[in-house]
Amino acid sequence: MTAHHDKNNNNKKQWQLATKVIHAGSGHDDPHGALASPLYQTSTFKFADADQGSARFAGEEAGYIYSRLGNPTTHELETRVAELEGYEAAAAAATGMGAIAACTMVFLRAGDHIVVSDAIYGCSFALFSELFERFGVHADFVDLNDTDALQQSLQDNTRLVFLETPANPHLKLVDIAAVSQVIAGRDIRLIVDNTFMTPLLQQPKQQGADLVVHSATKFLNGHGDVVAGIVCGSAEDIALIKGTTLKDMGATISPHDAWLILRGLKTLDVRMQRHCENAEKVADFLVQHPGVRKVYYPGLADHPHHHLIGTQMKHAGAVIALELEGDEAQARYFLNQLQMIPLAVSLGDAETLIQHPASMTHSPYTPEARQKAGITDTLVRIAVGLEAADDIIADLQQALTASQQRWQQTA
Repeated sequence: MTAHHDKNNNNKKQWQLATKVIHAGSGHDDPHGALASPLYQTSTFKFADADQGSARFAGEEAGYIYSRLGNPTTHELETRVAELEGYEAAAAAATGMGAIAACTMVFLRAGDHIVVSDAIYGCSFALFSELFERFGVHADFVDLNDTDALQQSLQDNTRLVFLETPANPHLKLVDIAAVSQVIAGRDIRLIVDNTFMTPLLQQPKQQGADLVVHSATKFLNGHGDVVAGIVCGSAEDIALIKGTTLKDMGATISPHDAWLILRGLKTLDVRMQRHCENAEKVADFLVQHPGVRKVYYPGLADHPHHHLIGTQMKHAGAVIALELEGDEAQARYFLNQLQMIPLAVSLGDAETLIQHPASMTHSPYTPEARQKAGITDTLVRIAVGLEAADDIIADLQQALTASQQRWQQTA
């Protein structure tokens, strides 16, 4: 029996990611033999007797107590994503921001310092620049590709370095390994937001990241019907997060949402293939259109960090940013002309989504911070979906044509 079990474990270690998105963590022991993961839609778990309840609360016996503290469905999701990212464990949260807050606050106290990439999601920026400041934690926002600037920003009380790559919204890349080398040997954790890539396209642990966080709302779920987050790391770090910040903030995921993400993960590999194929075609179209001033997409040869594809990243992903000719009013006019593509924030859904970062996702930035991060008034972000690429391009084409005609008339 033991030899058979060890053989199965060895086989699992050799599984490719396309197999792991379906099978990893699916060791549920359903008495009825259900193929699909059971949904444990329960708030609490009953104990066999008072001694068992006491033992579980004391940590002397493994088992479930209350779904805020752990749930079998949630545990299966955590195990699967941890295996995909190559970490020992994971903690699922009610939102991506819940995961980010939990995995940063747990290592910080008043008087500490953190270094953050100068281009990140707007709510992450607000968390670090405003809320953390109120509690005595200072954040410096630095171009992390400038290793000298990173080195100079580090202080004796620096506890974390946080980055996104590709960065939201204009796809700036950060060399994770280079950042890891700068902070090596210091008591500093490196946290990477891997939402845009998913573990199928990028595994930050291989480049030296201590923790990896996802907005599971996006590609991991893939269907626009869940808000969730997840953080992966060592068993020790994840146990600390689960036992303190995540538990006490109450930002844990609901079992039903965990179940929906488990279902969505099964198609992650095939979805990412289509997302990426479509994005390449859309990017090629956009770079040739006269109404587009600039396209930001790591898959283009002129992207400043295109060389990271094939080393840090397997593909450029499915998010594209572009700057339009004109001004903010022109950008808004363009967005209003779209007929198929919804004007909506988020990404990773089956639908192609488009939004205006300066007035939407990155509105928490000050004008100065937006300028520093390169988020202009004409910047538009496209999350390329799963529709036929020709139909996506046709909708962009007609909206760009109408927008360009308007600009020529008003210029």
